[in-house]
Amino acid sequence: MSDTTHHESEDDAGTPEILNLPLDGWHRARGGRMVEFAGYWMPVQYDGEGGGILAEHQWTRSSAGLFDVSHMGQLLISGDGAEAALEAVLPIDLATLKPNGPRYSLLLNEEGGILDDLMVTRWDDGFYLVVNGATKWDDIAHLRENLPDEVALNHMDDHALLALQGPKAAEALARVAEGETPVAALTFMKGARFTLAGAPAWISRSGYTGEDGFEISIPAESAEAVADLLLAQPEVHAIGLGARDSLRLEAGLPLYGHDLNEETDPVSADLVFAINRRRRTEGGFPGAGLVLKALADGSATRRVGLALEGRQAAREGAEVYAGDACVGRLTSGGFSPTLGHPIAMAYVATAHATPGTALEIDVRGKRLPARVTALPFVSHKYHR
Repeated sequence: MSDTTHHESEDDAGTPEILNLPLDGWHRARGGRMVEFAGYWMPVQYDGEGGGILAEHQWTRSSAGLFDVSHMGQLLISGDGAEAALEAVLPIDLATLKPNGPRYSLLLNEEGGILDDLMVTRWDDGFYLVVNGATKWDDIAHLRENLPDEVALNHMDDHALLALQGPKAAEALARVAEGETPVAALTFMKGARFTLAGAPAWISRSGYTGEDGFEISIPAESAEAVADLLLAQPEVHAIGLGARDSLRLEAGLPLYGHDLNEETDPVSADLVFAINRRRRTEGGFPGAGLVLKALADGSATRRVGLALEGRQAAREGAEVYAGDACVGRLTSGGFSPTLGHPIAMAYVATAHATPGTALEIDVRGKRLPARVTALPFVSHKYHR
């Protein structure tokens, strides 16, 4: 398979270099507190008036937050046989994928373990994939190995990716985006081409906060002009990684490397919706035998939501107990600004996964009462 990829550079000691996003200076100029994440310097929050994770979380819930997610991998799969080749590595039925309509999918290994979760969209010139930043190099290598030579993989590393999220995102974006399709005409998981600040932009009505919102792919050289234009709208504030994490946790959305990894499968992760009906019957994707067996027989564990009593939060790695028996482990946890109490996601034994089940979480030797709750914790507000 042909491709146009490169890997992270390394310093003289062989340690991977922490890379800068196209908007690195833009974040720092606005008080972004930068941390290493997925191999990049990224803003965890913004200092100054209106800053801080709690304030940024609440602003996104009530207005519109601008997130830089340019660390994500943007890939274009194209060429003769691209559709059949891509379907062989994803559990998706691409015949049901309409043009410009993103869909959630999974990259699986031969044991049915999750290598990554991603979004795939049918474009006129191929299939556009957005993969996780921390796994994108491995994803590219995996795709290179498993796609035939006549299929091209273009790593769109000359593009930035922004997310505008919140109930006022649509009105802010509509004011500045120019295109044949009005912003208001886009519904959840639909996209179109626009112009922003004079730059070509692919915009889809999607995101990972549970709120209405948009993801915006633009040339990296135009990222600052587009970010300035969006931030100039009165509804929009810049938002960091901290609030992005608390928002996605409230939305019950799994984060790869925490709630998903090669040891988890789509059935235990409660992501069966990502396997299309035809693929559940026919298989033909990596790990299909094991995944379809788990679908038929049930899985030993399940990803569940947990609502904790009190104010003390429990974090990733904490053990979950039913009486004296350890029945699971937390994969994400934190305090919910919207609900006013701690929440978590965990994998627990299926016998204890029913909503309403009372459990306990061990935090440094102290047992915190918790109850299994249906996901999401906070209802999604997607514009359907």
